[in-house]
Amino acid sequence: MLPTKARRIVWGALLALTPLTLFADAQSGADFQKALRLYEAKEYAKAVPLLENLAKRGNKAAMYRLANLYEKGLGVPQDYKEAAHWYKEAARSYSYTVATGSEHHDVHAKTFAERLKAQFTPASTRAASAAALAKVDTPTPETKSFLDDMASGRFFGLTPYKTNYLLPVSVASRSFKRQPSGYKSYAIADEIVPLPDGASREALYGEYDKKVEVEFQFSLKKNLTYNLFGYNEYITAAYTQQSFWQLYSKSGPFRETNYMPEFYVAIPTSAAIDADYGLKVTKWGFIHQSNGQEGYRSRSWNRLYVEGLFQWGNLFVKPRVWYRLPEKDKPADWYRGYTVDENGTKHLTDPLAYDDRDDNPDILDYMGYGDLTVNYLWGNHQFGGLFRYNFGKGGHNRGAIQLTWSYPFFGSKNTFWYAKLFNGYGLSLIDYNVNNTVASFGFAFSRGLME
Repeated sequence: MLPTKARRIVWGALLALTPLTLFADAQSGADFQKALRLYEAKEYAKAVPLLENLAKRGNKAAMYRLANLYEKGLGVPQDYKEAAHWYKEAARSYSYTVATGSEHHDVHAKTFAERLKAQFTPASTRAASAAALAKVDTPTPETKSFLDDMASGRFFGLTPYKTNYLLPVSVASRSFKRQPSGYKSYAIADEIVPLPDGASREALYGEYDKKVEVEFQFSLKKNLTYNLFGYNEYITAAYTQQSFWQLYSKSGPFRETNYMPEFYVAIPTSAAIDADYGLKVTKWGFIHQSNGQEGYRSRSWNRLYVEGLFQWGNLFVKPRVWYRLPEKDKPADWYRGYTVDENGTKHLTDPLAYDDRDDNPDILDYMGYGDLTVNYLWGNHQFGGLFRYNFGKGGHNRGAIQLTWSYPFFGSKNTFWYAKLFNGYGLSLIDYNVNNTVASFGFAFSRGLME
């Protein structure tokens, strides 16, 4: 088990970020939104001083807009040299698009009621997108395309969250166990209620007949509000669904599907923290994960989590820690799969009994208290890694490593070759306590750079 002192240090360090992220850069965010409103209202002369101040403090979106004003002589004398300077500074990080609009709703209004009203206008989406764009430093065109889509509010305001992929070939090193819903295991059922002909359920149904399957995932998010509470925060709802399909088996069943609705608040850090440590955003959220099954096939857990997104050049690092919301345990006999009466006779337990209690009380023994995600951009390639470790919880050292690679599919902007290698525990919820190695190959339709 992770030592109490170590857990306190981890949580203490993350919680210490709260006042820094909430208060350190509130004025900077308000200045940027004010400059953006003036820019969109074509009050360029008033926008220039604010943009210059923000640009000097490292705001990339302000740099681009300031360069645009100098180039066209809007609000300032036309100065190509100054324009080139700020374009160059902005291009070092990101080539921003400039959009104009006619709505002037104040997401930075003084009162909560006014900010609430502004959430229901396109201005809120643009403001949130611009604030997010201003935190990112990367020259890659793939990230530019992704962020352009986010800024434009395409897809009815829905944008990709985690990587969306289809992997037609996913090969495991060991056969996948088939978990029945009516029994703890087929072996226990064979012992207590043998079949009339002496056949073995375990031999007949205990494993899927193929180690090769199809895996796919789709993941979307929707920004609900921006700056509702005045801290430049954005509140987001997200949904991810991951499926494992035994397509090449005789009947082609879905082996497992995991459903992951999520809500989180993302708070940009101050310019000083960004510059000194590379910490762009902290994220505070709730995530539910379940497989929608019943009886002994049912798996679920709920977590609160805190994470930070760091960026150093083309390297993105995201440490995350979570706290599992406790649930009441079922009786020990249910987890064992049978009861024993006063005569010593075994009886199968009711699989649907206590269905409002914990299906998997030992899941932290395998999944640990958090994970570390790493992404690195190298030209058009994106390399990723996911690392989990349980710090010896449950008396054993367990964890998982996942490595990914993606590359544009014949130059496509939104389709990529995608390869994934997983080793360890927790490939899916039904496999959370099974150690397996799986290599997969196929296509991705978005990249989860900042998932």
